[in-house]
Amino acid sequence: MDENQLGTVIVTAAYRVHTELGPGLFESVYEVVLAYEIRSLGIEVERQPAIPIFYRNLKFEEGFRADLIVGKKVILELKSVENLEKVHAKKLLTQLRLSGLHLGYLINFGAAHLKSGIRRVVNGLSEAAIQPNTIS
Repeated sequence: MDENQLGTVIVTAAYRVHTELGPGLFESVYEVVLAYEIRSLGIEVERQPAIPIFYRNLKFEEGFRADLIVGKKVILELKSVENLEKVHAKKLLTQLRLSGLHLGYLINFGAAHLKSGIRRVVNGLSEAAIQPNTIS
């Protein structure tokens, strides 16, 4: 599956989780349930993987932890807050850049309607690959 196909699966699974559980739970609850939902479709999901960073020719094994990495191609940054802030998308873009991945989703399970709580973040995909078939 390419990044956009994974994106469709991710958004569909996130809607399923949000519909079932509703807003207002801790982020960790949504993380474990969303990971389960995606894995149940036969797609690999890593929870809280340590992503090394390189700084001045040094490698730091645990530069940051991603919430979820789906199919080794898409980073998910999960939130359960009243409103998303610009800093949340900036954080995800930095994670994409440092990991070498190209697509991420910022998903706010705290939103009353999940459609308003999903942001698609792209790092260096070609224009053809950027065409979303999911919510932006």
